[in-house]
Amino acid sequence: MLGLLESIAIVVRETAFRSNKDPLATENLDLMDADRGSIVTADDGVPLAVREVGPSDAETTVVFVHGYCLRTSSWHFQRRALEQQWGSTVRMVFYDQRGHGRSGVPSPDSCTIGQLGLDLDAVIRSVVPRGRIVLVGHSMGGMSILSMARQRSDVLRQRVIGAVLISTTAAGLAQSGVGRSLQNPAVDAFRLAVRTSPGLVQFGRGAVRALISPILRAASYGTRVSPRLVAFSQSMIDDTSVVTIVNFLETLELHDESEALLEFENIPVSVVCGDEDWIIPFASSEALAQALPRSEMVRVRQGGHLVQLEFPEQVNGAITRLVARATEAAGKKRRWGVV
Repeated sequence: MLGLLESIAIVVRETAFRSNKDPLATENLDLMDADRGSIVTADDGVPLAVREVGPSDAETTVVFVHGYCLRTSSWHFQRRALEQQWGSTVRMVFYDQRGHGRSGVPSPDSCTIGQLGLDLDAVIRSVVPRGRIVLVGHSMGGMSILSMARQRSDVLRQRVIGAVLISTTAAGLAQSGVGRSLQNPAVDAFRLAVRTSPGLVQFGRGAVRALISPILRAASYGTRVSPRLVAFSQSMIDDTSVVTIVNFLETLELHDESEALLEFENIPVSVVCGDEDWIIPFASSEALAQALPRSEMVRVRQGGHLVQLEFPEQVNGAITRLVARATEAAGKKRRWGVV
């Protein structure tokens, strides 16, 4: 039934575009601004802006981790639909990664996937001190989850019952996808300028639009989407500090969290990717799923990199199935006395 509903939603959306109507014309894209907010201080002192919805005493909490040059708002459609579906049974927690959205400005040497994993751990310790956890990460957010799993395997084994990894990879970004696109002398010169005079570069935002933003914008969607949605996602890229954009480039190109995959051997995982995503090519997601013995591979036809915005029904379905599967598995372990 869920697959049928997803298909109907896609047909309705395409019909709306053919009739020149924007289905998001009246959508409240600021919905998450009204959710409960708090600040979590990372271990190195950087403030992380947190939003949450649902009862604080829910048995299961789903923690969402956004991607590069985005913010919590990139989960708008998941927050809206899943609250309606789960009601008071599941809590959802969202936060802005360091240097993104409303979170604080990090030092250049802390802009690493390793530190992002520790930030996720800090959010869990502060906001989700008890109960079951499902982790959902998109792109750099998925890398953050893998990093946390490697560094805090105790948390993963004791608390995390499932994970959804969307448009992400464990390693190898420099050899395929966006890493290859960003290897050019102009971007190298831009990195040098940021390191030597970040204040001046911040004033020259036109440079980053000319070098990096077009790459991210072109890869965002694989189909025709709402003009308002395009503006919405582009605003996240444009609002991200130039310094943050460049300081995270090296870790995105060179990170390797392959060791973390071993930690997910007994944890249900859903791997989701659009087959028109050339930032994280679909083949990379297939390889990720093959390395995870309890994974479900979800191929989103014609989906680009921002698949959670472009095809929210399919992503929501994958998250819902994973939470149900993980909850059932956790219940069996409890009955068997494993946990």
